Amino acid sequence: MDVALGLLALAAVVCAVSALGRKLDVSVPLLLVLAGVAGSFLPFVPRVDLNPELVLVGLLPPLLYAAALRTSLFDFRSNKRAISLLSVGYVIFGTIAVGLVVWWLFPEIPLAAAIALGAVVAPPDAVAATAIARKVGMPRRIVSILEGESLVNDATALVCLRAAAAAIAGSVSVLEIGADFLLAAGGGLVVGLAAAYVLTQLRRRIRNVAINTSTSLMAPFVAYLPAEAIHASGVLAVVVTGLIMGTKAPSMPNGAARQSQRSNWETVQFLLENSVFLLIGLQVRTIIDGVQDDSLGAARIWGGCAVILLAVLLLRPVWVFPATYLPRLIPAVARQDPAPPWQYPAIISWAGMRGVVTLAAALTLPEELEHRTVLILAAFVVVAGTLALQGFTLPALVRLLRVQGPDPGEDALSQASLTQQATAAGVERLYELRTDDDPPEVVAMLKRRTLERGLAAWERLGRPTAEAATPSQRYAQLRLAMLEAERAKVLELRSGGNYAHEVLSSVLERLDVEESMLDAVIEEADVSGSRAVARPGGDCEHLERAHDPEVPGDARCDACIREGTATVHLRMCLECGNVACCDSSPATHASKHFKATGHPVMRSIEPGEDWRWCYVDDLLG
Repeated sequence: MDVALGLLALAAVVCAVSALGRKLDVSVPLLLVLAGVAGSFLPFVPRVDLNPELVLVGLLPPLLYAAALRTSLFDFRSNKRAISLLSVGYVIFGTIAVGLVVWWLFPEIPLAAAIALGAVVAPPDAVAATAIARKVGMPRRIVSILEGESLVNDATALVCLRAAAAAIAGSVSVLEIGADFLLAAGGGLVVGLAAAYVLTQLRRRIRNVAINTSTSLMAPFVAYLPAEAIHASGVLAVVVTGLIMGTKAPSMPNGAARQSQRSNWETVQFLLENSVFLLIGLQVRTIIDGVQDDSLGAARIWGGCAVILLAVLLLRPVWVFPATYLPRLIPAVARQDPAPPWQYPAIISWAGMRGVVTLAAALTLPEELEHRTVLILAAFVVVAGTLALQGFTLPALVRLLRVQGPDPGEDALSQASLTQQATAAGVERLYELRTDDDPPEVVAMLKRRTLERGLAAWERLGRPTAEAATPSQRYAQLRLAMLEAERAKVLELRSGGNYAHEVLSSVLERLDVEESMLDAVIEEADVSGSRAVARPGGDCEHLERAHDPEVPGDARCDACIREGTATVHLRMCLECGNVACCDSSPATHASKHFKATGHPVMRSIEPGEDWRWCYVDDLLG
């Protein structure tokens, strides 16, 4: 009963604090940590001892798998050098450097134990970094790098910790450490690939939604447990499986199973990642009580913990800046991937929050280790300090450096263009499949509904100040009102007892599916950007008389190359042919070109896109 009440209280606090944080626009992870700290000192809150096995086996695999499912494998590949330098190079560098600092501060602690603490605090947390990064609205490349780093770095840190623990127990050679790394990386990769293959084949053949979703929920443990059994990296196996399953999921049959997987993993991820932050705060009192009687003395312990935190904060930029720019001294690397502006490594350097994995790893240190409680306190100070200092100030740093996140208008344009191409493919397939026996009204209805979906994507670019709703928005509003009346009628008939429960449930389920689709239309309308629509034949004279110069084969933004900034998409001025970067790019050279020259119309020269934009009339054509 106590366990059940504890889990209920944990879930209730997580939901309440999360709702409060969203309402106040305060970082939910940080608010949960503070709630946990306050709760640890309340007399009626029982002591919560964090079980390291529960975290490393029960929480870490599903959290990493959920994050890997949402991570683009293509983005991971395109940033593999940066991700590798952070998730492997930085973790090893941080492990050794922090270990030496700890040994210098506390000579009484063995060097192997100091290195173990370095491995514990080296990896930024997968949950903390990505949760705050998504909220702040950083450029997509920074988010991709941070997500990729946080997926892999735990594997490196746990291997380092394993080697340090072996050194504490006895002697270990460099050759043995190297063999452990090879086994962890190679074994984790092979097990992850094998698990992904088996799960993919199973899910292709399972049509039942409940069984299919249950298979997905088992996936992280199917990858983790066999890898750990052969002493490989279970963390790496989970990440590999999640990346592959996330990439293959859209091509698998059974759309209902895919939708069920998304909704269930969103719920699992919400509960687990937020519970993690609450658990961090609940450990405060226990950890502080544990160092009260240590022979090192309170002043020396707390001062040393502060120095360790400072070292962790400083060592990350010491690694990130050289790792960003030194490889680009090689001409081939610089040509393929020009150096980013200095603001990018500055933000990555400061996005190094630690989390519950650091605490759980610290608790795995041997019980008989002298001054073990001091090492655990140091790990907690690093976790709390990075979450507070970096978590609270990261949004301000992003604003101060004037680094722009993805432009909603550009995203809406891309979405509309992509939907238009998908719609065209669907209509083309319709004409391939139709026969003379098909009723003309059925073919016409299919074509009309498909084209309406494509037009709705363009309508979402309309001005938010428009008094009248777009046709698709008005359709959604009216249809939602109709569905409400239909549901009320079904519920009224249910009370009469004349219809079987299964029949009623089937009808209500169909109404719910349609309502969920319409809710998405309404939500998109609420957050749509300030773009307007001008269709061919509209009344924009600039769009009508704009030239259409030939697109150069080697199109690039020369201004981005000169300034060393990143280019997201390319736009071309239809007045003079100047090629510049879009508004999602850091420097927004296309908009600057308009402001400098007054040339009104540009067009996208991305593959498959043929839309134009009039800066003067704020219209799309």
